[in-house]
Amino acid sequence: MADNSSRYISNLTRDTYALILAGGKGSRLHELTTWRAKPALYFGGKFRIIDFPLSNCVNSGIRRIGVVTQYKSHSLIRHLVRGWGHFKKELGESIEILPASQRFSDNWYEGTADAVFQNIDIIRDELPKYVMILSGDHIYRMDYGPMLARHVESGAKMTVSCMSVPLQEAAGAFGVMTVDEDMRIHEFTEKPAEPAPLPNDPSRCLASMGNYIFDTEFLFEELRRDAETSGSQRDFGKDIIPSIIKDHKVIAYPFETSKDEQAYWRDVGTIDSFWEANMEMVAPVPQLNLYDRKWPIWTYQEQLPPAKFVWDEDGRRGEAINSVVSGGCIISGSTLRRSLCFSNVRLHSYSTIEEAVILPDVEVMRNCRLKKVVIDRGCVVPEGTVIGYNHDEDRARGFRVSEKGVVLVTREMLGMPVGSLNG
Repeated sequence: MADNSSRYISNLTRDTYALILAGGKGSRLHELTTWRAKPALYFGGKFRIIDFPLSNCVNSGIRRIGVVTQYKSHSLIRHLVRGWGHFKKELGESIEILPASQRFSDNWYEGTADAVFQNIDIIRDELPKYVMILSGDHIYRMDYGPMLARHVESGAKMTVSCMSVPLQEAAGAFGVMTVDEDMRIHEFTEKPAEPAPLPNDPSRCLASMGNYIFDTEFLFEELRRDAETSGSQRDFGKDIIPSIIKDHKVIAYPFETSKDEQAYWRDVGTIDSFWEANMEMVAPVPQLNLYDRKWPIWTYQEQLPPAKFVWDEDGRRGEAINSVVSGGCIISGSTLRRSLCFSNVRLHSYSTIEEAVILPDVEVMRNCRLKKVVIDRGCVVPEGTVIGYNHDEDRARGFRVSEKGVVLVTREMLGMPVGSLNG
């Protein structure tokens, strides 16, 4: 029976085309997305955010994928070409990059629904029975196969993945829905200021994860109708879903993993949430297991030497405690605590770095003290720099201090020239 079930789901995934929406600005991340789209932002020591939905597709058996790009997409496209360009079209697999190209109008993508509408002809050429639309800027692991099976078995025209979140987190941030006992959606409101609570838990609500499954022809019909509707914002959450739930069956699919593993999903849309989610990766047993060989997260990897730790003297000891350190890093006579170093980071002697997210190609010179910081790619932190201990001084020097006290440092803030390392 298990073999039959697996074969059934594999047939469904082969009949599915996935479209990943990866054109978002990520404006709440401020300078971290000045030179890159949010899905291209680094995460977890060696990955980019886009790697998570892409890996979920591949691990789920969905190998026909389009990635919709728009905002400052150079580094994202470069990453996709380098890390995801090995798929063979002749074997029925492909990852295609779909930049805004004014295919059906003189406008760029005007909303999530319009981004799909402008690529209808490309999707149709693939002849899928189902279209899965995925957000390209969330961190999670999810097998899409059971969701596809639930969609087909329910007879729904559309399925929305969802999860229970605290009301205060959902307010103004997520689409919120109400459902009946069969998980049919009866109300859907995009980013309400006061979300509708769950009947059995008034402190939480049912939030959309931004992942949808459609029957293909139904999707095309609704997109064409929306494109002809005056005043529409061309958005799935604001327009498409509210317009179809009255006359068509639309169901919610609760995001769950296994009984032994709590569902993990993070929207790293602010500096605080980005820092917090990265900090979760340094826990002895992270809730998101990046070491699971059965569900690997794929990415582009430059060929780099192993991380290196040098000097072993009092006051000058190269060490990393409860930290993640990637290839090409040299920890030279400095102490790293509860931090992540992405590739090619150099920490010089007599420095102490705590609770830091340090993106690739950063160099921290001698006698620095850094705490609760995010250091953007390519920064060179001058000798003797102290950041994170006095926020008034941090702001006076041009660094950005978040609501929860995370200090963001970029090349521009350090007076460095803007270059290709910003991608």
